Amino acid sequence: MRAPILAATALTLGAAMPPPLPIHLNQIGFEPGDAKTAIVEGGSAPLEWVLVHANGREVKRGRAKVYGPDAASGAEVQRIDFSEVRTPGEGYRLVVAGSRSDPFAIREGVYAPLARDALAFFYHQRAGVPIEARLVGAAWARPAGHPREVAKCFAGRDERGIEWPGCGYALDVTGGWYDAGDHGKYVVNGGIALWTLLNAYARRPLAFADGSLKLPEAGNRVSDLLDEARFEMAFLLKMQIADGVRARVPAGPPRPAKAGKPAWETEPSDFAEIDAGGMAHQKVADRNWTKLPTPPQDDPEERLLYPPTTAATLNLAATAAQCARLWRGADDAFAARCLVAAERAWQAAKRNPQVYATNSFTGSGGYADGDVSDEFYWAAAELLATTGAAEFRDAVTGSPHFRAELREPGWPSTATLGSITLATTRNALPKTEIDRLREAIVAAADRFLADEKGNGYGIPYVASGYPWGSNSSLLNRAMLLGLAYDLTGAAKYRAAVVAAMDYVLGRNPLGQSYVSGYGTRPLRNPHHRFWAHSLDPRLPGPPPGVLSGGPNSTSMSDDVAKTMRGKCAPQRCWVDDVHAYSMNEVAINWNAPLFWVAAWLDGD
Repeated sequence: MRAPILAATALTLGAAMPPPLPIHLNQIGFEPGDAKTAIVEGGSAPLEWVLVHANGREVKRGRAKVYGPDAASGAEVQRIDFSEVRTPGEGYRLVVAGSRSDPFAIREGVYAPLARDALAFFYHQRAGVPIEARLVGAAWARPAGHPREVAKCFAGRDERGIEWPGCGYALDVTGGWYDAGDHGKYVVNGGIALWTLLNAYARRPLAFADGSLKLPEAGNRVSDLLDEARFEMAFLLKMQIADGVRARVPAGPPRPAKAGKPAWETEPSDFAEIDAGGMAHQKVADRNWTKLPTPPQDDPEERLLYPPTTAATLNLAATAAQCARLWRGADDAFAARCLVAAERAWQAAKRNPQVYATNSFTGSGGYADGDVSDEFYWAAAELLATTGAAEFRDAVTGSPHFRAELREPGWPSTATLGSITLATTRNALPKTEIDRLREAIVAAADRFLADEKGNGYGIPYVASGYPWGSNSSLLNRAMLLGLAYDLTGAAKYRAAVVAAMDYVLGRNPLGQSYVSGYGTRPLRNPHHRFWAHSLDPRLPGPPPGVLSGGPNSTSMSDDVAKTMRGKCAPQRCWVDDVHAYSMNEVAINWNAPLFWVAAWLDGD
């Protein structure tokens, strides 16, 4: 038996202690059969490493593989691969030149708690209902926010001085999920988040059976995952406009931004009167931004509906069509209601194909998007999978997105969602086309795998500037990698999914777990109005399972980020600060892929 490995190399009397070498890895651990990689910063010659048990006994030793200078992290790095070690245990550590890693586990089911907690995030973000202590614990219980939300349309001048006419009705839009760290509820962001949860259900409909989660609907003989998804779906249905309603909105291509204005701040087109029946309002939100912190039950602002848009309407069409397909047999009446809404929304979007959102309103996010061809394709794909109708087949096959390369999805780029549905769901396309779409998923996964070679930390992501919400971009890539594994069984794709999760849970140059409640150094201070303990000790920090948006080196707009601009490598442009909204906010469309990937890793 080998002797225990000491915590530090013995030094001669008077010798200077060498600086510790950062060793970064997944801080919760690994499934026994998965790839196991750590990154050590420093050294141009291969470093010797030793893996030890909690009791200090040596398990395995080897030499790291030098990667060298890494632009994404701003460091020289080496990679340690100990995938051969499969023996379950707790408290493992890597020792390199006297430096010790964080402790970690090797065991089955390591991702199961994370999948449950990442999904529980959506219950915490519910609007209109109390969050019950019996389900979440006393610290996170709260009264209902906006318990009866009957909102009128925005009317008057927006922040640019544009006059909006409003509307002659109010809608009861109680319910749904708060989008992020604010109190807004957005159809375009709710759409992709809802789709992701429903796609996880479609893959494994038995995975979150009734009673497996802590939800008020437990015991209703319906999957708890479907219960949570229905809460948002019901809200999206409420955002649809009744037939026969006319509205004056900007209709047509937006004009370029005025000189001196940001590129995203395009000028809206001229107002025109449209038949708005079947369209969906873009959002319901506060007239003005609320301060930090403000629990939703204390929100003093007027709640308003903001104008309908083509993008919101197509998000409703896509998710309602998905709802109609997945609720069949669970609640046929709800499925039928969803299908009617989806078809109405599709026809409304066809009548009004260029009603774009504008970044004109304070108090909420704009989610402006000047290209909705991807939303048209996504909605047509979902409707085709649900109905088989020739109209939707023609819309799918006639779209430029049908044969385009796939990329990681995001709220402004949803075409990939449609391709995933068509590749993995029985539908009316010829088998040759379905097979081609499956090949496109694998081809996208291969491109992501190639990106692992371009960054020292070995993640399937680009090495250049990191955008707002980079963690979700990485996890959306991991979804496609997971699907490539489903389609091929090739181990390299699962290893890449693991690498993405490793990064989020600590294998990054900050040694930071970007998920609250998980790892040695978890997220603690997200930009959030009621998980704001650092601002008010009476409020809680985040519950476990909440994902930070992550490093942002390209849109450093908040006051905290501005002080870091130009001073950090892309993967280091992050700080755990409640005020750092461009780096450390949370959002439903970011937690959704965290859930999807954690559930996939636990189930495959």
